[in-house]
Amino acid sequence: MTQRTFDAVRENLDQVLTFLDSQLENWDCPMRVQMQLDVAVEELFVNIASYAYVDKTGIADITIELLPGQVVQITFRDSGIPYNPLEKPDPDITKPAEEREIGGLGIYIVKKSMDEVLYRYEDGQNILTIRKAF
Repeated sequence: MTQRTFDAVRENLDQVLTFLDSQLENWDCPMRVQMQLDVAVEELFVNIASYAYVDKTGIADITIELLPGQVVQITFRDSGIPYNPLEKPDPDITKPAEEREIGGLGIYIVKKSMDEVLYRYEDGQNILTIRKAF
């Protein structure tokens, strides 16, 4: 298990992805899975950086671990505004793009590309966990 704390600002996205990719490479994670995890982590980190702390800069703790059965688990913790992205309804992807509401597609992609996405609010923290087997 490896954990790092980042200032929740968009400018740190490259550092977050470097942290993730170095772990995945150590575990010989296939490139296809690594790319899916990169997209999911980018979406989730940018959401924390953009919305969790309103007008101040907060932090995001990110833990990456390899579970038995070759399952990557990534957990995000922030002390921002309580928000469960899994409660947001999925976008209607059958509508043409110009008729859809703006936003919400990123979380939808995370939910569809990961094997499991879990959320809980505990001790004043948003805790979002994604899991992906390889």
